[in-house]
Amino acid sequence: MRAGPDEPGSERRHILHAAVIAATGLYTPAERVTNAELVEAFNAFVEIHNTRHAAKIAAGEVEALAPSSVEFIEKASGIKSRYVMNRSGVVDPEIMHPLIPERPNDELSIMAEIGVAAAKDAIARWGKDASHIDAVVCAASNMQRAYPAMAIEIQEALGIDGFGFDMNVACSSATFGIKTAADYIATGSARAVLVVNPEITSGHLNFRDRDSHFIFGDVATAVIVERADQAGSGWDILGTRLKTVFSNNIRNNFGFLNRTAPGSEGAADKLFVQEGRKVFREVVPMVSEMIVTHAADLGIDPTALKRLWLHQANINMNDLIGRRVLGREPTAEENVIILDEFANTSSAGSIIAFHRAHEDFEAGETGLICSFGAGYSAGTVFVRRR
Repeated sequence: MRAGPDEPGSERRHILHAAVIAATGLYTPAERVTNAELVEAFNAFVEIHNTRHAAKIAAGEVEALAPSSVEFIEKASGIKSRYVMNRSGVVDPEIMHPLIPERPNDELSIMAEIGVAAAKDAIARWGKDASHIDAVVCAASNMQRAYPAMAIEIQEALGIDGFGFDMNVACSSATFGIKTAADYIATGSARAVLVVNPEITSGHLNFRDRDSHFIFGDVATAVIVERADQAGSGWDILGTRLKTVFSNNIRNNFGFLNRTAPGSEGAADKLFVQEGRKVFREVVPMVSEMIVTHAADLGIDPTALKRLWLHQANINMNDLIGRRVLGREPTAEENVIILDEFANTSSAGSIIAFHRAHEDFEAGETGLICSFGAGYSAGTVFVRRR
């Protein structure tokens, strides 16, 4: 295996190298579910449930379920549709989860497959061979398995010599991955790092929960972080900052210890659960203050940022954070929203926004990639067009 670019004894090993976002990539599943289709399936399930348990509902032993609506979903979230790896299972009221067959161990896993697709898109846009990449970080809200690492499988599939590892910081995984990559660049441990965010969030979503059945979608993104003195065009990383504060308000208790607790396998908290109102009240001020403080420490006027590429969880959260950071009502060009098409894609959301809305930047113009989510976790990455 090839050693890192700055070997022991090298005169350059103590130099801190600047990092650049050199390219991004996107993989979008072929299948899609609209709000109307999701509501139709959910309401059919509600009718089945209420009919099956009519006697117990009348006796007060079981709670009747309330139907959902397109209007409720769009008002609560701004989401209009989502891409999914499997549509048929999601819209079947008797199933209501994606149907993804398990693959043999000698085949590429589905998470690695979509991660590789996003990575290949990024590498093609980068214009260099994958052999220039020294490390792979797979940063996502869920991993298909505990080990071997998804990152190592992706590394192998791309023919990259170096090292890889998985990282899970829920919806902030991408910005935490970019920060980690920039640190590897700074210390000379790598010339270029590939950060991959494969998110099959439909797998952890409870499609039978009215308050959250519409939230998530599937996608994969990739980011190549490269040493500035070897990069051509791209985005100078001006500063990165991470923050975590423990909270139970967003949680998924699925894990390897579940089988050791008899009777716990079917519990609702083995899927995504959240206290949405509490999350809104607590996360918005935390993230807004973090952005403004980090900008001040970097000597950046936050009100002069050309664009915000925020985590795509809820349009109302993004609107409020945008107002607090910019000091006014942001325009659609300043505060990019893609969740109407993609829904919440966890760590990939802010990267999709950046990937799809940056071509109009001139050299020297500045923007912010920002994530926030379970943990609570938050990450800020200020970038400037080269």
